[in-house]
Amino acid sequence: MSLAVIRSHASRAALSEEMHVRRLPRFAAPCRLMQIVTLLGENGGDAARDHIELLAQSAQLLVPVAAKYAVLGFDPVTLVWERHTEFATYTLLLPGAFDARFDPDHFEPLLARVMNGMPGDIIRATQIACVARDAADPTPEEQAVWFDAEATVICDVADGAARMLSDFRLNPDGYGRLLVLDRDMAGDEPAQLVLRLQELGNYRNMALLGLPLAQRLTPVVTGLEGRLADLTQAVSERTTKDDQLLDELTYLSAELARLVAETRYRMSATRAYAQISMDRLASLKIGGVRGHQTLFDFTERRLLPAVRTCDSFSTRLEDISQRAAWTSELLRTRVDIALATQNRDLLSSMDRRTHLQLRLQQAVEGLSVVAISYYLVALVGYMLGVIPGLRHDLAMALAVPLVVACVTLALLRLRRKLHE
Repeated sequence: MSLAVIRSHASRAALSEEMHVRRLPRFAAPCRLMQIVTLLGENGGDAARDHIELLAQSAQLLVPVAAKYAVLGFDPVTLVWERHTEFATYTLLLPGAFDARFDPDHFEPLLARVMNGMPGDIIRATQIACVARDAADPTPEEQAVWFDAEATVICDVADGAARMLSDFRLNPDGYGRLLVLDRDMAGDEPAQLVLRLQELGNYRNMALLGLPLAQRLTPVVTGLEGRLADLTQAVSERTTKDDQLLDELTYLSAELARLVAETRYRMSATRAYAQISMDRLASLKIGGVRGHQTLFDFTERRLLPAVRTCDSFSTRLEDISQRAAWTSELLRTRVDIALATQNRDLLSSMDRRTHLQLRLQQAVEGLSVVAISYYLVALVGYMLGVIPGLRHDLAMALAVPLVVACVTLALLRLRRKLHE
């Protein structure tokens, strides 16, 4: 017995389980299937699991209920449940020969139990009939009863090992119809083929969810685009006040940001689902049947224009957002230039005022010299007046220039020290 201890990664078990989901139990024609796809949203997974666990209480657990996958036995019907990111699939499998190829009553009473309390809204429901290789091909009259003659898709799949027929329309009973004719399939090939055909249809429908959103919001984006053009012209022509333009641009940018947040997930999901659909289409190895459109023709003609519309909508929204950012940057640059000009004028005005104050200060200094000299001369006169025999008027006259010179030199020295 090995004593080695395996230290598993926290996600190891989940990753191993993920590799084994998205498959159908092995079956062989003749067989009937029904698949119901419910749209859950991102937070509806728990409700879907609670629903399947309730059904599992009275079923044989062929594969126990896990986070994303379960296979339940309700003799003679097998129920395969699978949860995806946004939707869940309920596939009912009933093996054995049959007469009525598209009759939902064959799956009762289990179908009613599955429908009862099923979370989410049904986005796709399909009845599938797998016909054995020894059965006769349907006649044109039978095809006309089951499918719309103008929209019927007939092509070989799996390198000619099978042929599929469908018109991909919603019939009055609420289900689509898919007929698979076994030509030379063996082992897991029937289950794999039906799974790929259904995944193609399911992912195609999920990809198309983005189209109504893009169509609904396109007029809104057109209106914002026109308003942005007007604002850009107003910025270039200076016909509106800057603060008013900035308010309008801020509102427009906020609306664009809201639209981007509202549509980004759905548009990204549309691209991802479309890519998966094209991958499934390539894996079917389709061959044409003369006189009929193939599954590739049908998918390419209907899916790709919708996906390109969604891509165009996303690109247009991003382009308008970028243009709004550029216009806002131009307006802010214009405002910055205006502020710089105002600051320059203000500094020039302050410089002129400072120069004027300096001149006034110099004038005051000159008057101060006169005033100080006047009082000093008066003091000198008082001192000279006590000297006997001295001509007072002559002495005063001689003292004036000396006093003025001394005061002037003292002020100049004081100014020099203050500058230093």
